[in-house]
Amino acid sequence: MSAPEPAENGAQQLLVVIDPVARRTDGESVLIAKDVLSAGASVKICLPDGPEAFARALARRGSRRPVVIGDDRALLRMVALLHRDRELGSGALSVVPVGASVELARSLGVPTGAVAAARAVLDGVVRRLDLLVDDSDGVVLGGLRIPALPTRGGAPTAPSVWDTCRSLVRTLVRPPPGALAARTHRLRVEADGVLLSDLDEPVEVVTVRSYGGRAEVVIRTHASAEPRRASALSVTVSGADFRYRADARITGPVRTRTWTLRPGAWGLTLPAEAGAYAGPGGG
Repeated sequence: MSAPEPAENGAQQLLVVIDPVARRTDGESVLIAKDVLSAGASVKICLPDGPEAFARALARRGSRRPVVIGDDRALLRMVALLHRDRELGSGALSVVPVGASVELARSLGVPTGAVAAARAVLDGVVRRLDLLVDDSDGVVLGGLRIPALPTRGGAPTAPSVWDTCRSLVRTLVRPPPGALAARTHRLRVEADGVLLSDLDEPVEVVTVRSYGGRAEVVIRTHASAEPRRASALSVTVSGADFRYRADARITGPVRTRTWTLRPGAWGLTLPAEAGAYAGPGGG
């Protein structure tokens, strides 16, 4: 870990990108965060009106440390853009969580109050965190979940499009108690080339998350009450079309996907009092 480096004139140089969703949903918190940051650093404010403007602002940051004021999707967008440009390891990132969905930021150790988060940007320390990168160059900061869809009598249902979407979202976010026994699919799961589950075994859910420099894999099957666990640097899942939730996004359908762990791939500014934090992605 390391403390943020000040500029030569003694003030930190920050590029503060304010996500448009945050401006619409909680303008008061945005204003508070902006005032705290401006009082403690040399700040350049950017107000992008969409993803393309967001990317342009980030690309023109120069030597300024990027700070995003927004929800989990805004944080993911910033990390994904810097990863795409192969600049994720060039410096630390900061986030002030504002919006309806900030669970990812909280799980990473970022305070969710505007004042506390802004002060952490100014006074916190940089902690190196792990990253899961898939074979389409997508990134996962916390973890991912691959659940089975509902079945009736052991066969997949064929509901309407609306029912499918509604059921998928419920399953990905929080499966109802007792529902998993009726929901299975056939997946082949490999960790560092070692077969953990094959297509002949009904699988209820697979989860993968980065933790302590490894990818932790948990497989729950229809036949066993105890989950199957493994630790690896690379995880491949294949089978019939499946969807998965990675951080705040639902992706798919895909037939195969490989995630590779990159230990300490990015730096996030967190409160100094967080100590030896080792949450999702922590090293």
